[in-house]
Amino acid sequence: MSHAILDLVQQVMSSPWLYVALFALALLDGFFPVVPAETSVITAAVFAASGQTNLALVIVVSALGAFAGDHVSYLIGNKSASRLRDKKAFVWARGALAERGGLVLVVARYIPGGRTATTLTMGAVGHPLRSFTFFDAIAASSWAVYSGLIGFFGGMAFENDPIKGLLLGLGIALSVTGLVELVRWVRKRRATQPSPERLPVDTSV
Repeated sequence: MSHAILDLVQQVMSSPWLYVALFALALLDGFFPVVPAETSVITAAVFAASGQTNLALVIVVSALGAFAGDHVSYLIGNKSASRLRDKKAFVWARGALAERGGLVLVVARYIPGGRTATTLTMGAVGHPLRSFTFFDAIAASSWAVYSGLIGFFGGMAFENDPIKGLLLGLGIALSVTGLVELVRWVRKRRATQPSPERLPVDTSV
């Protein structure tokens, strides 16, 4: 059974339509976060270690798809501002945007769901398109390189067993995402705790 699945995956990886599919998945992931773009990029990059796919092409088409998808999300947010204002993710992204500016877009690209909330919010609040495009180019490119290299090195580590390479790549990606979420949670918790100078003073003594 596992050999049949592997043969099927290898056939897909050797198809020239793979790169069109990667572009489409990365594009859709920009405004429809259910689409597994990271998984697809990492999988294609795993097979680049054995020469079945072209790593540079995987990275380029994935970056272009992500860049295009984020701009679609920005436009959707711009047209749907009134309906997004009370959404929890919108409120979080608006606060992060006010605190860090366009850099939040680069960080959010590595948080599933967070990237869509951020791009929608930037469109809804009317963030300048030129600034959005600049930071999104950094975000999409770095995300594609990160996903591609994780898959590639996973494939190199298990060159004779691409399934293990894929599992390693996905494990690393999930660990990095979890670490980003943990850091964000810790920072948020610290920000909500009252500082010592703000604590109430007992004057009854």
